[in-house]
Amino acid sequence: MKVKPIAEIVAFLQPIAEEVGVEIVDASWDNGKRALTIFIDCEGGLDLVTCEKFHNAIDAPLDELDPTFGAAYTLNCSSPGLDRPFKTARDFEKHMGEKVEVHLYAPLYGKKYFEGELLSFDGSEVKLQTEAGELCFPFEKCAKVCLFIEV
Repeated sequence: MKVKPIAEIVAFLQPIAEEVGVEIVDASWDNGKRALTIFIDCEGGLDLVTCEKFHNAIDAPLDELDPTFGAAYTLNCSSPGLDRPFKTARDFEKHMGEKVEVHLYAPLYGKKYFEGELLSFDGSEVKLQTEAGELCFPFEKCAKVCLFIEV
């Protein structure tokens, strides 16, 4: 099934998201399920009412955009989840000073997993305050950076 580029869909929905008071953090198309999922978040956390409000706000405009060129599809609006990977500078900015996990593709400093307070992110390097001290990780070597979730 042919679908418009996700970046084009997100850019189209961005003004609506701002009006509703949410931030689009990701979007995906599942060809097998014929489903468009828009992942949103907002200050203070996302609730079902806000998610439904955004879904209702984008339903008719998406029909006009016609992202699937007339083919039927399912629209989903969802929270990205607490453990979602940081993908943008904004993700890092929102969680500065919080405890995060860094998962590496290959060992660095003798390990592939680290926990610590997020000190900075400059687009190419992630800096943490860990029990072992201040450590820097090249972003391209990070498989995943996300919030540390205490169980």
